[in-house]
Amino acid sequence: MAQRENQLDSKKLSCSICLDLLKDPVTIPCGHSYCMNCIKSFWDEEEEKKKIHSCPQCQKTFIPRPVLVKSIMLAELVEELKKTGLQAAPADHCYAGPEDVACDVCTGRKLKATKSCLSCPASYCEKHLQPHYDAAPLKKHKLVAPSKKLQENICSRHDEVMNIFCRTDQQSICYLCTMDEHKGHETVPAAAERTEKQKELEVRRLNIQQRIQDREKDVKLLQQEVEAINGSADKAVEDIEKMLTELIRLIQKRSSDVKQQVRSQQETEVSRVKELQEKLEQEIAELKRKDAELEQLSHTEDHNQFLHNYPSLSALSESTHSSSINIGPLRYFEDVTAAVSETRDKLQDILREEWTNISQMVTKVDVLLSPRKPKARAEPLKYSCEITLDPNTANKHLFLSEKNRKATFKEQQQSYFSHPDRFISCWQVLSRESLTGRCYWEVEWRGKGIYVAVAYKNISRAGSLNECVFGLNDKSWALSCDSNSYKFFYNKVQTDVSGPRSSRVGVYLDHRAGILSFYSVSETMTLLHRVQTTFTQPLYAGLMLFERGDTAELIKVK
Repeated sequence: MAQRENQLDSKKLSCSICLDLLKDPVTIPCGHSYCMNCIKSFWDEEEEKKKIHSCPQCQKTFIPRPVLVKSIMLAELVEELKKTGLQAAPADHCYAGPEDVACDVCTGRKLKATKSCLSCPASYCEKHLQPHYDAAPLKKHKLVAPSKKLQENICSRHDEVMNIFCRTDQQSICYLCTMDEHKGHETVPAAAERTEKQKELEVRRLNIQQRIQDREKDVKLLQQEVEAINGSADKAVEDIEKMLTELIRLIQKRSSDVKQQVRSQQETEVSRVKELQEKLEQEIAELKRKDAELEQLSHTEDHNQFLHNYPSLSALSESTHSSSINIGPLRYFEDVTAAVSETRDKLQDILREEWTNISQMVTKVDVLLSPRKPKARAEPLKYSCEITLDPNTANKHLFLSEKNRKATFKEQQQSYFSHPDRFISCWQVLSRESLTGRCYWEVEWRGKGIYVAVAYKNISRAGSLNECVFGLNDKSWALSCDSNSYKFFYNKVQTDVSGPRSSRVGVYLDHRAGILSFYSVSETMTLLHRVQTTFTQPLYAGLMLFERGDTAELIKVK
């Protein structure tokens, strides 16, 4: 209890200007007490600004300036309190630094201001701000976050708060300005002008926010474009590497076959030559043996012996070979080399010519720097495909005509046979043809609106709408078209799409690259929305009609 009373006494005996215990305490006529130096400094500043002297707490003014006399009783109480050792000082973080707004009332080391008053105008710490919450006249003052720019709200000519706005000169003024240099001008309270300007500001912010949204959509489309380019390039490099590897492998295989064939023929021909050579060598050996016998007989001196042995000599066998072997020019496999050389030259010519075409095709790759830039139809038309609708999938309210290329919403159900592929819960139909490579098709529609879609074969035909309707599940992608807007749907996520209205929609699909694009088609093409994903199954074109009388037709494009 004694400690609480000491703390209370410490608070009562503190100066509300410096927040320390009173030093040379003085009591002014209104009854509030301050350090003598604190109140002197405060009044000195007031004299320079407003030529008045007031109480920092209750704002009561004094004319003339009161004479300050030290309060002996308060001084003694302060000294007694100091002896208890309970004098407290604000923490360092409460004091104002170079970047902070300082309290205008504090003397010596100033505390941080917690609020600034536009009416005073001055900034106050929590202690000196208390009168603005307690005194009725001060409660009407406008308190704002601490500001270093309060002096900008004071008229430099009249030293008054500028709370009036001159619309004629488009500047803030004080009430005295309306009586001299701004007399007769159109003036309004600053608060009223702020209200008007605030409305204009909100409109400008809405415009900016709309532009931000548009630019964010553009950035998203460009990011999709980057992903599409990267995906397509990676796929092309992969395919090119495979094809050229196959070509190289084929050339290597042919090279190996030719070399093996040459070696085989070489072995055959060498074997034939060696066989002939061996027979000739045998014949030579036989001839040499006969020649030796004849030579020996020729040297026999006994005539009777010569004549007796001569008939016994075997007759010379006939040679099985020509007396001479004709060897042609040494060009055994040179013709093969020449044929391979000719083939190489032809391949080089083909590669040189086709490589130029390939390089030109690479440079023709079109990067959409502007996602809304109109495009000619010639490029996608290269991938146009004829698509027909599958009667076995058509909802019974859809009548198919024009060789199953046109669907019309009929109030009366059609007499279709039951089929497990037929849509029961929604007015939809799928194409008969599956789509796997690069495809382009166009849909002409009339009526309230349609969904132009692609879907996997295993999309549900009955059950909840989330399972069946194009775009409300992960098995289909759909563009909603009506007379007022476009919307894209995938897996129950809706994306608003902007673009020129048209009764014809083009769809481009690159299944392998995972690209799906929708276009508004007229004399030119405008990209509406592009998807970059991974398709795990073949896709089928899909249509959904909104209400009776709506039509949608798959157009034969040329």
